[in-house]
Amino acid sequence: MLTLGIDDAGRGPVIGPMVLAGCLMDKKTETELKKLGVKDSKQLTQKRREFLEEKIKKKAETFEVVLSQPMEIDGENHKGVNLNELEAIKAAEIINKINKGSRKIKVVIDCPSPSLTKWQDLLKTKIDNLSNLEISCEHKADRNHVSVSAASILAKNTREIEMSKLKKKYGKEIGSGYTSDPTTCKFLEKHAKKHKDKGIFRKTWSTWRNACAKLTQKKLSDF
Repeated sequence: MLTLGIDDAGRGPVIGPMVLAGCLMDKKTETELKKLGVKDSKQLTQKRREFLEEKIKKKAETFEVVLSQPMEIDGENHKGVNLNELEAIKAAEIINKINKGSRKIKVVIDCPSPSLTKWQDLLKTKIDNLSNLEISCEHKADRNHVSVSAASILAKNTREIEMSKLKKKYGKEIGSGYTSDPTTCKFLEKHAKKHKDKGIFRKTWSTWRNACAKLTQKKLSDF
């Protein structure tokens, strides 16, 4: 049986896309990648992730990477679709692209929701063909399954590439895009209004709204 591991990167930032990746592999490849040091992307340096990404892409049966840009995240939220549901849609997109229906595949996903069963049931409604699939949604799957670790590396590297593009366009002071990053917070405080229509911010995030509110207050206090 083949295993399709799926994981995300950039779920929580206020700037830049959320990325989902899927890696399809057999047991032999899982063993080879484990020996090479494939593990949860958060436990690896960027240089090591880049090295392993090449190996993963060469050895995996196939892989898919899908992006959700801020405008899509905000747009879906405005339609009443939350981030968990959007992630289910994107995970199903990966499964539907990879699954040809001819071979048995175990799908292992690092579940974004506290409720494993509820999210798994939601995911199944988005999948075209379940007949040859075994679905397993788990917490910390990126630590416990090599296929999911591989997916986490692809997702993380893609997110880094996307952020590099934004840094070239808007300057390094954009930071990592995460609200825990002081550099990103300073960028928001200075430029939230200026770049509000450029499609880089998740404007449904409270961090962005608060930054805009502060800028408005500063302007009023200037009078």
